[in-house]
Amino acid sequence: MRKGEQTRREIIRKAAPIFNEKGYEGAALSDLMEATGLEKGGIYRHFDSKQQLAAEAFDYAWKLALDTRFEGTQAISNTVDRLKQMVRNFQDRRSGLVPGGCPLLNTAIDSDDGNPQLRAKARQALSSWLDRLQAIAEEGKRRGEVRPGVDSAELAMLIVSTLEGSFMIRRLQKNDGPLDLACHHLEEYLETKVRARQVKAGADKS
Repeated sequence: MRKGEQTRREIIRKAAPIFNEKGYEGAALSDLMEATGLEKGGIYRHFDSKQQLAAEAFDYAWKLALDTRFEGTQAISNTVDRLKQMVRNFQDRRSGLVPGGCPLLNTAIDSDDGNPQLRAKARQALSSWLDRLQAIAEEGKRRGEVRPGVDSAELAMLIVSTLEGSFMIRRLQKNDGPLDLACHHLEEYLETKVRARQVKAGADKS
């Protein structure tokens, strides 16, 4: 990797927590300079604008978050168990993520009124998460692991909205109760309303 590209990636990595914790407007140039150890010219030698840096920092933070949420799921053969593992990952796996909480939730709120580029990034991220969950559910229907009457798109939206909503309440109340309750409810829902009755938990249908 060329030095310039390596420096660019380091700027993104170090800027990501600042944007995720302070938002686009709250992230001052002085914060970015302190985090990267670079002057203004050193930062903007690699980026056309603060908005471009914020957008790429979001991409970096979101990839980490999404990879963590699906960590270990590919090794699970049953699709319902895969969805349940994703829920548990959201609840339990926080290490290695960009500080500041969920980048999707933060960016959706931060960009709601005045940053169309970041808002588009957040919408794209949401779609990628929903599409991935929906694909797992559709695979489960084809394999007879998910009940045929389950609407895969609605299930994906239910999972995401329940997790993100409970995470927002958790942050406001500063306790894990709402998130724990939501994850328990989702796991129970997946077990009783989504899993096809004829397929036992953990059965391998491949």
